[in-house]
Amino acid sequence: MSSSAPTPTARSGRKVIAASLIGTSLEWYDFFLYGTAAALVFPKLFFPTSDPLTGTLLALTTYAVGFIARPVGGAIFGHFGDKVGRKNVLVITLLLMGVATFAIGLLPTHAQIGALAPILLVTLRFLQGLGLGGEWGGAVLMTMEHGAANKRGLNASWPQVGVPAGNLLAAGVMWIMSASLSEEQFLDWGWRVPFLLSGLLVLVGFWIRRTISESPLFTQVEQTEAKAKLPLFDVFREHPRELLTAIGARIGTDVAFYTFTLFILTYLKDVVKVDRQVGLNAVLVASACQLALIPFFGALSDRYGRRPVYLAGALGAAVWVFAFFPLLATGSTALIILATVVALVAHAAMFGPQAAFISELFSTKLRYTGASLGYQLAGVLGGALAPLISLALLESTGSWVAIGVYVAAALLLTIGALIVAPETSRVDIAADPALDKPART
Repeated sequence: MSSSAPTPTARSGRKVIAASLIGTSLEWYDFFLYGTAAALVFPKLFFPTSDPLTGTLLALTTYAVGFIARPVGGAIFGHFGDKVGRKNVLVITLLLMGVATFAIGLLPTHAQIGALAPILLVTLRFLQGLGLGGEWGGAVLMTMEHGAANKRGLNASWPQVGVPAGNLLAAGVMWIMSASLSEEQFLDWGWRVPFLLSGLLVLVGFWIRRTISESPLFTQVEQTEAKAKLPLFDVFREHPRELLTAIGARIGTDVAFYTFTLFILTYLKDVVKVDRQVGLNAVLVASACQLALIPFFGALSDRYGRRPVYLAGALGAAVWVFAFFPLLATGSTALIILATVVALVAHAAMFGPQAAFISELFSTKLRYTGASLGYQLAGVLGGALAPLISLALLESTGSWVAIGVYVAAALLLTIGALIVAPETSRVDIAADPALDKPART
């Protein structure tokens, strides 16, 4: 292999991790903010109906549009990430997400402009999905490709921390607005403030992202003229099994997460009939615990392998879902928090090694596109459909049991994918045959 790629310093590696963590947290703040509002606010403001569950179903349908857009964003920005570099693409995706979220905060409601309101909401949600679809792969690759080989699990887990960090921030800001305002004030203008705040957050993220250096492995690909001409088609041709493995390993994780953190809000509000603050509090506490656990499990996967840690989390979540809903049904705040914390501990065991595991399946010249597609396509099948399927099962059966079976079945699919997958923690991700070509002079 050519030795012409620059060697990242420890300082530059830490800077890249910090920048990726902050930027990813801001992206997920924007994305989760919509989900929280879809469960608590949008049914009344954009989808008025006499049936609360029907209004929530319509709001969650627009929520799913963001997931549908994510693989499109992964394909578009993955292409450019593999062609022109990781860093510049990250700046663009962050700006796209921030502008779309800020615009949601300015939208007129259904009462003001009628059917045009939900149409504009869906359009902006699609733009959010495009931005997030390109963001994840770039942030993970920057941290993983800059770091030491024996710390890839830990390094790649830091952008994953952005998920609970963004969720925590979104739920926290929404909680402050909800707790400090009356119901009328919150629905009138209070819900807009968290969306408008994303404009300030994007400026911070943009400044940080502009200061980091390009991935050394991508720089090496550029020097060897080994870049893929059509990354999207090359991924399907060269890595079909790896793509299917990534999708399968991710689906159950996504279904479990959005059941444990998003559907819980609807279930507690409309079925258990507890105050909306109870669900928000539970998600806040559990997300805070998850912040520390994701890098812990990422580091654990460096020592014991990606698959054992990942499998332990999937098995734990599949079992816990059948205790999760009975604990919610008690209406006890303490038990609801306990149910959510344990659920997200199991999720953290899957999520910690997930970024490195998926990224390590693909060659350097196709890693941005391959990892993004695998991750985001699973998001459509998992996270986008999970709240809708759970709500439909609840309406048709009137019981949580069918939802528990659905979550467990999705996790069994993930378990199956992990069982047949290779162990990637010891793979040399720089050992790409294309990189053995002589460097340009």
